[in-house]
Amino acid sequence: MALMTFTPPIAPTPGNKHAPKIKLLKADFGDGYTQAAPNGLNHIAYEISLHWDALTETQFATIRQFFEDRGGYRPFWYQPRGFNTAQKWTAPAWSGADAAPWSFEAKLMQWFGAEG
Repeated sequence: MALMTFTPPIAPTPGNKHAPKIKLLKADFGDGYTQAAPNGLNHIAYEISLHWDALTETQFATIRQFFEDRGGYRPFWYQPRGFNTAQKWTAPAWSGADAAPWSFEAKLMQWFGAEG
């Protein structure tokens, strides 16, 4: 099954956080000498926090439905601001406020696993 592409009805509010999670193998030899190497092929994986302010109820429902349909574990394509190409992501957490104006937040984790 082909991956869905996340195209929100409105772009996220500027000021979202991009944080790399870096996995390294390290050995400390004493006297301050350390040797490090990447732990795996994809040792840098990004976590981003997106938020939307001032949504309409329909925009809120569209964004929420997309994440609910993915269930927190199904990957999807998305190109966040600051990335040159679309990447695969999962959304393990999201929340929203259902008062005018509506708002929504989602945590996305870069995904390197199988597509289905």
